[in-house]
Amino acid sequence: MSIQIENVSMQFKGTRALDDVSLQIGEGIFGLLGENGAGKTTLMRILCTLLKPTEGAVSVYGRQIRKENIEEIKRWVGYLPQELGLYPSLTVRESLDYIGGLCGMSKGRRRERIDLLLEMTNLTEHQKKKNRQLSGGMKRRVGLVQAMLHSPRLLIVDEPTAGLDPEERIRIRNLLVDFAQGRTVLFSTHVVEDLSATSHELCMLNKGKVRYIGTIDEMLRKAEGHVYQCALKKEQEILEMRKNYFVTGNVYSGTEIQVRFLSEEEPEIPCARAAATLEDAYIYLNH
Repeated sequence: MSIQIENVSMQFKGTRALDDVSLQIGEGIFGLLGENGAGKTTLMRILCTLLKPTEGAVSVYGRQIRKENIEEIKRWVGYLPQELGLYPSLTVRESLDYIGGLCGMSKGRRRERIDLLLEMTNLTEHQKKKNRQLSGGMKRRVGLVQAMLHSPRLLIVDEPTAGLDPEERIRIRNLLVDFAQGRTVLFSTHVVEDLSATSHELCMLNKGKVRYIGTIDEMLRKAEGHVYQCALKKEQEILEMRKNYFVTGNVYSGTEIQVRFLSEEEPEIPCARAAATLEDAYIYLNH
């Protein structure tokens, strides 16, 4: 396994951000799913050696994260944080060249990698823009390039598709899938569609605790038999339904409203079972 996380807990001034988390992560894209405050960012910062856990142990490619191993492990890791600080007065290319230099890359290697990754992220025509001129979506793409620049063995990305339009999101997801060949990518998000399109296995965190570890297929099976759909006439009926069931979606079709909802037991209202989606399974396991 690329990463071994054993009984890791993290305490911040009375708040337990992680609570006895254990994971094994191999090659490919591994999803980290959870709402804001679930503990995803804390776990990623521990893997990046930026935080030391209060309890437990973490190993990356056979090296336990300790003071004497930190510099070696850092060279193996690329990290895209959720809040990325780019030097505002540098151009896109200048900032990437600077970061490549900090990583010890030769000038020729930096030029080659920057050219390739700018093209792959559709940023070539924007490389002379200063970072302060970039949109939020462009900054996310520049951040992804800097994380991938030195070809890390482990790539950790926190909400990499945030602020991107649908076409850009697909492009970034495909880029991560390609990059994950022979490597490990830890893909953290609260957008379940991103993981269904990229990951085979995932971990779901809720308030610092592991709620689920396994494959997407297994996660879907846990929600099977608990997802239903019914047809209603008025929006007021939906409000009444929400008092007894967790409504996950409404689709307006002619004079009817197709309502999708979760129920632990067979509902007493006229309805039909529906195939579970990853979003259904996520909500079902979280409640």
